Parts: sequence; C-alpha cells; structure tokens
Amino acid sequence: MSATTTSRVVIVGASAAGLAAAETLRREGHTGPLTLIGDEPAAPYDRPPLSKEILSGAWPPDRLPLRTPADLDALDLDTRYGREAIGASVAEGTVLLADGTEVTYDGLIVATGVRPRRLPGTPAHVLRTLDDALALKDRLGPGRTLAVVGAGFLGAEAASVAAGLGTHVTLLEPAPVPLAHAVGEDLGRMLAQAHLDHGVDLRTGTGVSEVVPGGVRLDDGSVVEADTVLVAVGSRPNTEWLTGSGLTLDDGLVCDEFSAAAPGVYGAGDVARWHNPLFGTSMRIEHRTNAAEQGMAAARNLLGAQRPFAPVPYFWSDQYDMKIRAYGYLRGHDEMRIAEGSLEERKFTAVYRTGDRLTGVLAVGMPPKTTRPWQQAIAASTPWRQATSLLEGAAA
Repeated sequence: MSATTTSRVVIVGASAAGLAAAETLRREGHTGPLTLIGDEPAAPYDRPPLSKEILSGAWPPDRLPLRTPADLDALDLDTRYGREAIGASVAEGTVLLADGTEVTYDGLIVATGVRPRRLPGTPAHVLRTLDDALALKDRLGPGRTLAVVGAGFLGAEAASVAAGLGTHVTLLEPAPVPLAHAVGEDLGRMLAQAHLDHGVDLRTGTGVSEVVPGGVRLDDGSVVEADTVLVAVGSRPNTEWLTGSGLTLDDGLVCDEFSAAAPGVYGAGDVARWHNPLFGTSMRIEHRTNAAEQGMAAARNLLGAQRPFAPVPYFWSDQYDMKIRAYGYLRGHDEMRIAEGSLEERKFTAVYRTGDRLTGVLAVGMPPKTTRPWQQAIAASTPWRQATSLLEGAAA
C-alpha cells in the first residue's frame, strides 16, 4: 500500500530525517494533511555541531535550526512539537501522544532517532540535545576536570573540544584500542595517540561500573575523580513507543530494502534497521547524512516509488586538528590498507575489504577529492582484486 498525494501522512520525529521526509513529500506532490510530531519543543535542528561547534562555543545556538520559520511555514505542516508519541497501532492507523491525543494516518514515517545509554549511579551528562550541549559547555574550561566514559566518535570529539578549552580530561575506554571495532586497530592506535599528544589522560581496557558523586567508579573498585562526567557509551533506538504496534522491533525498527516496516509504514534515520542491498546486510546507521537520505527515500517510497535504499553510508568526525571522513560500511571488515599517505603523519587514505570486495574508505587530513574514486568504487561493488590494482596505481 502506498499513500496517495491527498492522504493523511504522519511523521513521528522532528529530526533531520523527519524534516527531509516532509520536504520530499511536498516536493513530490503530496498535498494532503502532513503532521510532524517531535518530543522536543524546538523545530528540527542539526545535531552534529553539538559535540563540535556548540560545545566549543564557536557557534551560537541560533545557527542550529535546519530551516527558517518561513521555510517551515511553506510546508504547511501540522506541527506537534513537545509532544511525545507513546503508542501506535498499525491495524487502526493511529499514533497515540502522551497528552492522550490520537492522531490517525494513512501513511506513517517513523524517524524517532536514538537516545543516549546511561550508567547506574549519580546522574551524569550525556550529549544528544541542545540543552545537553549547553549544560556540558558550562562545565568546561581551565581548572575544570572532566571524565569522559567511552572513546567512540562522540566521546572522542567531546574530549578533544574539552581539552582545547583547557579542561583536564580523563578518557575511559573498556576496549584495548579505541574504535578498533569500527576503523581497525592501526587507526584506533593512531587516534589514541592523538589524545595523548594533546594531554588527555586516556585509559584503555578500563571499565566503569557506575557514576559516583565527584567522579566514576571503575570495575576494579577504584574511583576516578572529576568535577563533571560525560557518559558516551552508545545509544538506544527510540522504539519502545512502538511495542504492541504490530511492527517488528530488533535494535531498531526493522525495515526491508525499501525502508518499509509494514504496508504504509516506513522508517528513516537512526531508528531504522533496514536491509541495504548494496552490502547485502541489515544495518542501522547513526549518521547525519544517512538520516536525510533515508528520510527522502522513505517519503518517495511511501508515495509509490518503490526504489531500494542502497546508499554508501558517509560520516565525518572532527578531533583536534584532524578532519576524518569515511564512506562505506567499515564494521566487521577483514582487511585495511593504506592507499595514500601515512598514519605517522596523520594524513592518509585507508581502504577496507570485507570478503572479496571493497567496502569502505577513510581519510584523515586529505582533500575530499581523494575519496571520490573510492566512494564510486564502493557503490559499484568493486572486487578487492580490482581495488588492489587501484592501490598499486596510486602507489605508482
């Protein structure tokens, strides 16, 4: 079942994915009622700058909105900001809000994103919303101490910003090498060294059992003291409100290659676990670019396009003076090789093999044009042997 151009469409999630879906529906000719529901009181805003420009103070908060009020007005949306969805029924075509309101739909797009995982004990800072970022920013600066639990991309970015503001940072990571599961051990060690070079007290192989007043307690019972604690240990997809809805939930809203979770119901962004036919696997991607792209794809497919959503995922990260860009699906890779530059100089392009094909590329300190041929090769499902010839050509 696909929505008609005049049917009632509800988007749950006033996020980058939700906004992209709304804009695409209007652009593709949907003239019917269009409701956008969000649990935050604000209109859709950009989240990647929260751990970068907002936390550092380089941007004022008013730079975050994704669209101007006039742009949003032009979409003729029934906006329900600050209204949390707590239930849904596919059989009845309804979404239930926390205030008791029931919203009916002919087509539904779920774009509710994720929320931070937390640790037991004393409440600690997390970093997901604008309020989170501003509250943490107020705790940073010379003479302050910060313990960051988790050296993934979010924790690493926050640690780098805090250190740059003069904060004494202790970065705690349970794995032996930060981000090794995502980018490989060699790159993980290089990123770890960058923290050490900037005065961060990085402790790997160190688990945290709970947050305590004035710091965190480690698995061995000892306490790391800190004025402020940031917990950056991953996230959970916001799917609890869909329990009993008739939709399949498994570390996200389970969708097919069209981002469809059921007839007339589509998922988009961080909350959606869909089958990406380009890589032949199910994936849930928590990156800004994917959110917008999947929001557009979900909207088009809801209107009947029925085109598989098969992107080459993209993400970026800013840490200290390093600009990191990556395309593809790097997790679970079998081999990483340096195509250009060197890890020692922190200026290189690395490529990744999974099975017998090229599946990823990651560049640090390189111009964007260096990754374009690799991005195209990933999109073309290039065999590793052929990619190896490209490597040899680059070396020559």
